[in-house]
Amino acid sequence: MPLEVIGAGFGRTGTLSLKLALEQLGFGPCYHMTEVMGQKATAGHVEIWTAAARGEAVDWHAVFADHRATVDWPACAFWRELHAAYPEAKVLLSKRDGDRWYDSVMKTIWPVSKNLLESEAPPLKAFGTMVHSIIWQGTFDGRIEDRASAIAAFERHNAEVEAAIPAEQLLVYEPGEGWERLCAFLGVPAPDMDFPHANSSDDFGRTMSENMDLPARDG
Repeated sequence: MPLEVIGAGFGRTGTLSLKLALEQLGFGPCYHMTEVMGQKATAGHVEIWTAAARGEAVDWHAVFADHRATVDWPACAFWRELHAAYPEAKVLLSKRDGDRWYDSVMKTIWPVSKNLLESEAPPLKAFGTMVHSIIWQGTFDGRIEDRASAIAAFERHNAEVEAAIPAEQLLVYEPGEGWERLCAFLGVPAPDMDFPHANSSDDFGRTMSENMDLPARDG
């Protein structure tokens, strides 16, 4: 199945809630970093994304063969490539206040990924290396601890997506907006249920422990 929704927003912009929402609306499975931690690690996706970070060619249709949508890192770092591969897909740019986004990143993803990179367990280190290559080096040029630089990169990314994607294909969406604009954009009715709310900064550690199911490997 082809991707129908490309999530271009960075992690910590409500992406796990959006994954659950998209799946409730019928746009599932929705690819998210939690899948790379779990079942997709077994399928070699950590290595695929690491290769992508090196600039190697990726068969996007193979990566997303069984998905209708994607949100979050690592895919959001390759939104241009995915838009070229799936030109008919709608693009969902989740965003939030830059200062609040940065505070959330520094409380969650950054310290956890540093620990993974320093792990002596090969699968954890490989996952940490992938995250480091795509996010901290590839996106933030090794300057995530420089608050002003990181927020500038975040805002530049958002502006580039908004400038590149035709207005009729793009929804700029902020956490807390609920179903109405999202469903109108996707052309589906709003469900009679609360919008999912998942993976707050306080929940992050539990989400990591529930999804970190990386396979053992030799060496």
